[in-house]
Amino acid sequence: MPTSRTYGDACGIARALDVVGERWALLVVRELLLGPQRFSDLRRALPGVSSNMLTDRLRELESHGVLRQRRLPPPAASMVYDLTASGRELEPIVLALGGWGLRVPLPTPAHLSATSVLLFLRGSRHPDPQAPPATYRFELDDQVWAIRTRDGQVHVEPGEPAGPDAGLRTDPSTLNSLLDGSISLATARTTGAVVVSGDGAALHRLLETRAGDRRPGAPAGA
Repeated sequence: MPTSRTYGDACGIARALDVVGERWALLVVRELLLGPQRFSDLRRALPGVSSNMLTDRLRELESHGVLRQRRLPPPAASMVYDLTASGRELEPIVLALGGWGLRVPLPTPAHLSATSVLLFLRGSRHPDPQAPPATYRFELDDQVWAIRTRDGQVHVEPGEPAGPDAGLRTDPSTLNSLLDGSISLATARTTGAVVVSGDGAALHRLLETRAGDRRPGAPAGA
């Protein structure tokens, strides 16, 4: 059953931690920042959590109005978890916490979820505002994501994009290496670490042209 533990402290910080301070809770929120996910998606993204623990965290967060369950329209018709408007207000907090955590040594071994590296992509890339919109299909560990660039912003959501200009199939760690510059797209293609489709030049511009500082929460080097 969901926990009913409380700090019994009137401070707003303590009251917030009563809601999202349990183990795995904020990582569940992180995984939903880019859009709704199925239970199986969350289990794959958080391999260290048991099914029972994840179920408890989801129930608790739902009872506090942080997330909700809903069924996707046909043809998917899957039951997914999605952040509520209240849950989405946690985004800057989660990203700021991630920025602070970059000073903490990496665990060994270190898992990197697709959502983590795609948050890095979204925050670290700032396309030319004058460039025409572009759409990309990313496949990371058998999950598909739609990446769209428009007006100098990068938008990411789970699911198949319509008419992508280019596509990339790889794993989260390799994508992270592409984004932090420790490997080039050309090298990754040569070694078979990535499979590229469509407009390779457009994909190169998205992945290898960084602008501005890394946004807090970026998992570079993870």
